[in-house]
Amino acid sequence: MTFTPTLRTAVLASAALLGTAAMAQQALVPAQSSIEFTARQLGVPVKGHFKQFAAQVQFDTAKPEASKIQLSIDTDSATMGSKETDSNLFSADWFNIAQFPKATFDSTAVKPLGNGKYQVDGTLTIKGSAQKVSVPVQLTQAGNATTATGSLPIQRLPFKIGDGDWADTSMVANDVTVNFKLALTGVGKL
Repeated sequence: MTFTPTLRTAVLASAALLGTAAMAQQALVPAQSSIEFTARQLGVPVKGHFKQFAAQVQFDTAKPEASKIQLSIDTDSATMGSKETDSNLFSADWFNIAQFPKATFDSTAVKPLGNGKYQVDGTLTIKGSAQKVSVPVQLTQAGNATTATGSLPIQRLPFKIGDGDWADTSMVANDVTVNFKLALTGVGKL
């Protein structure tokens, strides 16, 4: 079969549209996803998590470098399991939810590392402070489900989390580890 230039252009355009449509159908499954954080208070690990977050993912399995990931976290959904602690998290010294109701991550580059591993570079913005970060991500698939997992160590003080009296790292350590599991639908075969 011989393709004319017009037919070839139409076939290529259709393939591009189908690829874009497939990426547009990718969605987060919140009930199977989690974003947790661990810090140390007086040397003891303390854990919390965010109950509300959303993601827009356009992951191209054939060309990961063209992928885009945007994550938005409702800071007022942070919990450490205690009303008193949670109310402190919402205060101006911590997440300042009145002024900064969302924390965000916007990818700038996705680099495949092999065996389902990727390095996702981007900008993490918390409490109005933006920092460049590199996030190691492992993708696994089972049936039609894709799960992205990873761990990101950050320091809280550059994000102004724990201002004022809480800036003393002998009380609450500066290092925080964020662990995530994002369940996604609509991602093509890895």
